[in-house]
Amino acid sequence: MSKPMKKIKVLVVDDSKMFRTAVITKLSSQPDIEVVGEAYDPYGARDLIIEYDPDVITLDIQMPYMNGLEFLRILTPQWKVPVIVASSSAQSRQDALRAGAAVFLQKPISPAELSTFLTTLLKHIRLLAGAPVTPVFAEPNTAGTLIKPENNFSGIVAIGASAGGTQTTTSILKRLPPNFPGIVVVQHMPQDFTRTYAESLDKECKIKVKEAEEGDAIARGTCLIAPGGDRHCEVVRMDRRFSVHLRRGAKVSGHCPSVDVLFQSVADAAPGRDAIGVILTGMGADGANGLLRMKNTGSLTIGQDEHTSIVYGMPKVAYDIGAVTRQASLENIPLILLKYLSDNFNETA
Repeated sequence: MSKPMKKIKVLVVDDSKMFRTAVITKLSSQPDIEVVGEAYDPYGARDLIIEYDPDVITLDIQMPYMNGLEFLRILTPQWKVPVIVASSSAQSRQDALRAGAAVFLQKPISPAELSTFLTTLLKHIRLLAGAPVTPVFAEPNTAGTLIKPENNFSGIVAIGASAGGTQTTTSILKRLPPNFPGIVVVQHMPQDFTRTYAESLDKECKIKVKEAEEGDAIARGTCLIAPGGDRHCEVVRMDRRFSVHLRRGAKVSGHCPSVDVLFQSVADAAPGRDAIGVILTGMGADGANGLLRMKNTGSLTIGQDEHTSIVYGMPKVAYDIGAVTRQASLENIPLILLKYLSDNFNETA
């Protein structure tokens, strides 16, 4: 008995219902293609990509909330999936290819051209589904060059989150390359939950993720999740090496482990450009003061914006007291991190 044919999984992203319908109807009629989803905007596309892991994506440029080029610049560094950009603007071709598109197709401007367009689209889908795709960091910097993942940054990225933070932190970590600098995360969770959370992340991410243990080294390609319970997670430094120290203590800013304690220890151990602080969705004010301390030493500090925060509490307080250098959407935070590291590499190389 022969094995069933493995179909090419395609995700269609376009804000035009009429265009999506035409594309989906044609693709669905092919025995070797399965349309796993359709999205009206990049936010819907993001969730479908995570859920279905498509083989090929078709992407429009003009869409609500975020245009296709912005979405592509976030997508291509993190996902090994070829993207076919379809736009009515031929002038967008070079921008799309620079942003990481595998193919650019001009949309048909009349019904008579639709059949030819769909035939061409099918050809490229089949070609791309069988071709290896190497992710590139395709966001152009101010000089118009491509961002590379390599860099000389040997410091720490510290992340703090609370309510809604498990999904948010997962979304960021899954988009980071395997050679990303060492990360320490304080996520407000009950004792015994953090180990399971770390094990789950380790299966999903390109970097290694584990629950932090006393003395663990903070190393490139590794993320340490502070254990829940009655111990704070601090960063300590020995020469140019960083590790975690878990110490028992009372709650700080209402929590143990506390994001404030983590950020303050990072400010002491890795001041200035040796560290990056990120504060994400969460209730209350934990982390704001520590992030301000990091900023005052010269570190880059990032706060999640209100629109993408499930609870805009912790990042709001941090922003209001001036602790946030860059406020950004969840989708843009990985891109900011990668661009900062690339710029740092360019300056120190």
